[in-house]
Amino acid sequence: FQTFQHYFIQINLSSGSMATSTKIGDISTDAMTLTRFTMEEQMKHPSASGSLTLLLSSLATACKATEAAVRKAGIAQLYGISGDTNTTGDEQKKLDVLANDLFINLLKSSYQTCAMVSEENEDVIEVPVAKHGRYIVCFDPLDGSSNIDCLVSIGSIFGIYRREDEDG
Repeated sequence: FQTFQHYFIQINLSSGSMATSTKIGDISTDAMTLTRFTMEEQMKHPSASGSLTLLLSSLATACKATEAAVRKAGIAQLYGISGDTNTTGDEQKKLDVLANDLFINLLKSSYQTCAMVSEENEDVIEVPVAKHGRYIVCFDPLDGSSNIDCLVSIGSIFGIYRREDEDG
């Protein structure tokens, strides 16, 4: 964790941003966000199309929407089992199903994916040709959900792979 935190501090200090920064104690108002970081990195590569930046933005939105659902789970009666099992044989929670649907819909609507693999689905999720992009995303939308009732840490895990050929 310290390495990750240190990395982001280095990015913040070396970003070369033109933004005005104020520092109050140890907190800087020139915050480095995921969107800002990906945009700044994209600007370093003039030939970049922006498709990875857009995909990362869609993933961030899926994570934020999932987090909002988890916070409201008690009020919205989203705790409990949905009645299905996932690919590893675990009983799916209602939040698993909701998070999976959020990830699938937001990634499809980004127009940057051609296929997705989710822990919650047995088969590859193919994206319609009209919405095809050049990336394959593998994800567990709500890792640790079986322990959510115990207030144990949960999160989303994903991997991004670029499709090698344009025809497939």
